[in-house]
Amino acid sequence: MARQSLIEFIEEYGRRGRETAIAHRRGYRMERWSYARVAGAAGSFAAVLAGRGVRRGEHVMLWGENCAEWVAAFFGCVLAGAVVVPMDAAASADFAGRVAATVDAKMAIHSRALDASKIGRPELLLEELTELEWRGPRAAFSAPETKRSDAVEIVFTSGTTAEPRGVVLTHGNMLANIEPMEAQIRPYLKWERFFHPLRFLNLLPLSHVFGQLMGMFIPPLLGGTVIFLDTMSPAEVSRIIPRERVTALVTVPRMIESLQGQIEREIEAAGRREKFRRNFAKAEGEKFLRRCWRFRKTHRRLGWKFWAFISGGAALPEGAESFWNRVGYAVVQGYGLTETTSLVSVNNPFHVGKRSIGKLMPGIEMKLSNEGEILVRGENVASGYFQGAKLEPVAGEEGWFRTGDLGEMDADGNLYFKGRRKNVIVTPAGMNVYPEDLETALRKQEGVRDAVVVGVEQDGNAEPCAVLLLADEKADPAGIMERANGTLAEYQRMRRWMVWRAPDFPRTATQKPMLAQIRGAVEKEFGAQVKTETTATDQESSFADFVARVTGRKGVSANANLETDLQMSSLDRVELMSALEEKYQVDLSETRFAEAKTVGEMEKLLREPRARVQTHKFPRWAQRWPVTWLRLAVYYALTWPATTLLARPEVRGRQNLRGVRGPVLVVSNHVTYVDIGCVLAALPGRFRHRLATAMEAERLYGMRHPEGMGCFMRVVNRANYFLVIALFNVFPLPKMTGFRESFAFAGELADKGWNVLVFPEGERTKDGKLGRFRAGIGLLATNLRLPVVPVRIDGLWELAQARLANPWLRLKRVPKGSVKVTIGEPVTFAADTDAEQIARDLERRVAEL
Repeated sequence: MARQSLIEFIEEYGRRGRETAIAHRRGYRMERWSYARVAGAAGSFAAVLAGRGVRRGEHVMLWGENCAEWVAAFFGCVLAGAVVVPMDAAASADFAGRVAATVDAKMAIHSRALDASKIGRPELLLEELTELEWRGPRAAFSAPETKRSDAVEIVFTSGTTAEPRGVVLTHGNMLANIEPMEAQIRPYLKWERFFHPLRFLNLLPLSHVFGQLMGMFIPPLLGGTVIFLDTMSPAEVSRIIPRERVTALVTVPRMIESLQGQIEREIEAAGRREKFRRNFAKAEGEKFLRRCWRFRKTHRRLGWKFWAFISGGAALPEGAESFWNRVGYAVVQGYGLTETTSLVSVNNPFHVGKRSIGKLMPGIEMKLSNEGEILVRGENVASGYFQGAKLEPVAGEEGWFRTGDLGEMDADGNLYFKGRRKNVIVTPAGMNVYPEDLETALRKQEGVRDAVVVGVEQDGNAEPCAVLLLADEKADPAGIMERANGTLAEYQRMRRWMVWRAPDFPRTATQKPMLAQIRGAVEKEFGAQVKTETTATDQESSFADFVARVTGRKGVSANANLETDLQMSSLDRVELMSALEEKYQVDLSETRFAEAKTVGEMEKLLREPRARVQTHKFPRWAQRWPVTWLRLAVYYALTWPATTLLARPEVRGRQNLRGVRGPVLVVSNHVTYVDIGCVLAALPGRFRHRLATAMEAERLYGMRHPEGMGCFMRVVNRANYFLVIALFNVFPLPKMTGFRESFAFAGELADKGWNVLVFPEGERTKDGKLGRFRAGIGLLATNLRLPVVPVRIDGLWELAQARLANPWLRLKRVPKGSVKVTIGEPVTFAADTDAEQIARDLERRVAEL
């Protein structure tokens, strides 16, 4: 029996109980919510809305990054009968304010990091929804009666060429996509239990309908887990896929291309390029399992459970689809618009039509007009465009919605996307030129990272103009154009072109190039006379403008010096580097980035992507059995007696840890190499037995790669490296660059229940006095979101100096109390606290112990 509303779906959602529904990363930690917790939080939030006077049919803005709280808030609005107005996290404050005024939002729920000052409505923070009144009584709330025709959300689309407008979607619109998918999935459920749970890494924003479909509605049909990330860095995505044992990646075509580029760079850096090319040629036409075995190193790199890419938001270039299919992965594409509640057609992952955007979804009618335009009819078509008191109809004559897209259908019912109708270029000879065909030819050329083709109007006619985004500044654009034109028909050939000088095209939230801005630059370039290249001064300034926005600095130009002009610290560079990787979807070397002197040199790094080489190894084997048992045995047999004999530390303040279960972040002053033993002896067993310690990465690297010594000493150093990791569970923390990966590893340890010990001074004291804490400890504290336990070691410096002056003292028993270890009260910091401020606060707390 068909569901009458999404409320029934939410009730079914909650009945899945304690299985993990959502895992989302916040800072360096991964937070996991069960199905029951999401449904329970939704019910509690619905009661909060009712208590605050939000009535059925009133509008609630939902503005924030993908997270479990976002899903719970959306479901809560559905249960309360409120209409959700989802807003992209990347939207400007001005735009969010205009939308809130347009729909007369009753309330705004947003992330803490977003500027909601221009919304002018009562607010709730997403991060605080699990606290206070959010846990109000559900018994007092009952969902109102809801029909399939009732509105559930108003989606303001981020079109690339027009002013966004609100599309009103109903419960029936949403269910018209969910229920056919459910029917198609049902025959495969008997096989799903062998791979349970399926895990979907969803990088699409929940503010878009396809992001909602793959983030909230389809995975529950399989009992799957959805993983949300707070980054679009290809290196980070490829690291999370094997770590979280991801089954399928749901993302935009640009990310799929970026991952392809990263894999190719890693192959080249490993010296396997020619071998890979030979295997790639041999793999054509081979069976799926044979291809998987041929490219087993790539499958091992991404994890053996990972097998599919699900592409949405735009058409996937043929080259990327062919690459991943040939390597042994399924590439699933679909077609749809916001007005069609996302999907119109979708590929079957087990019967994929090459370059096709799938077959028609059940219950949906589709036809092609005489011009080849795709027309759609069915319950999935939106009820209308938001116009205040009345709706502007979406569908036209006889209920057909004109998509504005051109398509073709083969004899097997596979649909092929040909491009946007309004983007078709009509030449002076009256021939139709499809920009997508030309862009495909350009992207196949070596040296091209991306390309856009637009029409240039002149004397009442139009000609195609190529806008090239080069992968390398040394690439020859004239040669690229000549080779691309050689593959095209005479009427398709591009006689005008320009090079886009900025690191990337301006893009929407779903990573589509913003054609209006690109066309404006083209028209400006070719307004009076034909040229073959452009200086694109306005394009170059966009990178400097972005740096200015991220850093908050003024007067940023390509020649601005990062140290003298912008006064950027190493921590500022790390934050800027993360923002650049997020925006441009590239992987930057932290070492090379640290060497950049000017803004222009930073921009150059974006044009020269290289494989990220991991200098430091992160020993996950040290947290597994039997190493953990061996470590405990050695500690109580050797380390603890040695610590007692050599230092006999007196422990104070252990009562401050009563009731604290962990994990925690322990910070201590750094005196000698035996500090770890003193801290271990001071901590209660529940912390001592699960403690990982950050150690100077450069020293660990020297032990692992000894130089300038004989064969015997090299063996000794390497043995010491494995012993110190096995017996003290240390991991590398660099002093200068590369500490982002170390911080991420610390988050991974905390997710597994390990406590983390860090010496924030970064080096051992030279005079016995407490040194200045590095600002990185503040960044680590805010992103780990753990209680911070300050620890101070006293007397050890004096003892070490006395023994150095008189070695005979080493044979004497140390009087108890000569060394004191003091444990302070745990402290927590708000997520928006400045990292430097945290470092100074922790330094003060340790000094006062």
